[in-house]
Amino acid sequence: MTKHYPIYLVDDDAAVRNGLCILFEAHDRKALAYEDPIGFLRSIPSAKPGCLILDLQMPHLTGLELQAELLQRGFRWPIIMITGHGDVHHCRVAFKSGVIDFLSKPIDSGLLFEALKKADQVLEALVEVEKARAILATLTPREDEIVRLICRGWGSREISVALDIALRTVDAHRVHICEKLGTRSPAEFAQIIMTADRQS
Repeated sequence: MTKHYPIYLVDDDAAVRNGLCILFEAHDRKALAYEDPIGFLRSIPSAKPGCLILDLQMPHLTGLELQAELLQRGFRWPIIMITGHGDVHHCRVAFKSGVIDFLSKPIDSGLLFEALKKADQVLEALVEVEKARAILATLTPREDEIVRLICRGWGSREISVALDIALRTVDAHRVHICEKLGTRSPAEFAQIIMTADRQS
């Protein structure tokens, strides 16, 4: 079952913010609302991963400009763009820049929750990748080299010969690898590596 992630709503229209927050509360979805992009950007460094709902037309930054700023800062959380002034051009630009969906106001709740379901799935995959990369980042270069050989089916003796290091050194590295990755299973080592190597 896909996890429900927090929703971050950025829209300068108070009526839209209030209406959507009531809707989300009725569906047991946690939502945080912001009236302007600048306030949201100030809060995001400490925010948990979530799904973004951005108004296309806002003062200071448009939804597309906010998306570009988030990408520049390394945030690739899924975005649903909403607008009361949309057109084909903006819709095309939004999809080319990677938004999950582009919805017109007044928002159809059925379409919105369909888009949120997809956003949750996209974010879950992204979080898995980031978690795997963070785990692998704890390995030393030598440990990373050894775990990749283990995943190819190499035994400690083969690794010892190939890397020209003592067998007991290989075994010591294996212990540290198991501690850091939280498993002794080569199959699970491989799964972590495959997840980390996935394009996000």
